[in-house]
Amino acid sequence: MLIRFAVFVLEHSPLLRRLLWLWWYGRLASKHQSGDWTFMNYGFVPAAGSPALALEPTDEADRYCIQLYHRVASAADLTGRLVLEVGSGRGGGASFLARYHRPARITGADFSPQAVALCQKRHAAVAHLTFTVGDAERLPFPDASFDAVVNVESSHCYGHIEKFFAEAARVLRPGGHFLYTDFRPASEVPAWHAALAAQSGWEQIAHEDITAPVADALQADDARKRRLIAEFIPPAFHHVFGEFAGLVGGQMYEGFRKREIMYHRFAFRKK
Repeated sequence: MLIRFAVFVLEHSPLLRRLLWLWWYGRLASKHQSGDWTFMNYGFVPAAGSPALALEPTDEADRYCIQLYHRVASAADLTGRLVLEVGSGRGGGASFLARYHRPARITGADFSPQAVALCQKRHAAVAHLTFTVGDAERLPFPDASFDAVVNVESSHCYGHIEKFFAEAARVLRPGGHFLYTDFRPASEVPAWHAALAAQSGWEQIAHEDITAPVADALQADDARKRRLIAEFIPPAFHHVFGEFAGLVGGQMYEGFRKREIMYHRFAFRKK
């Protein structure tokens, strides 16, 4: 019943959708500060035969989540660039990009003050990385501030997606890249693509349906996620959080497998 109510709210009220996700992520950041939990995406499994991404031993536990970030970010060369991640969550993705993709500076912006405080503490030792509170629909940065904007599995939380796309285009420098991935119900995919195409300031340079590789990652990472939920989440919330995490057998996982929910990756270049 709780899940059905949440889905109804997310689909029918942009304001309540924003407030619900703000409460949810703030609660996660304030109540669960484990050093073993820095990613919140569903992950990605590369095609068979693809070169393995070389990771430090301390990053191996998050390999599937990291591989999603790497797939998205590799659409552009971030070396020496000014990068913004919108929806930086618990900071694992921004930390990975700072350490492996070598930007001059990466800023993580998130609408949850609790999440930002957690990131500032957790990732303080990572060079060229900062975090700030910021609303995706009203980014607190001047025009043409960044060479790349990254957004990973966050935009489904936003109240008005077209405002976010406009803001991402605004803060990009000419020639800059919008590197983006997320999921939508299959019935909403045409409208989602149309909203992206409506931004006349950029041109699409890449698009990929990665629904199957994401579902494969959920299956491969299922045991680890179940251990984390058992360790850090109160039993009363195990079912709800299991759905949120995409555990095998749940509605999200089955939605991906049946292609009732689609996961796409995009790259755009500002004209």
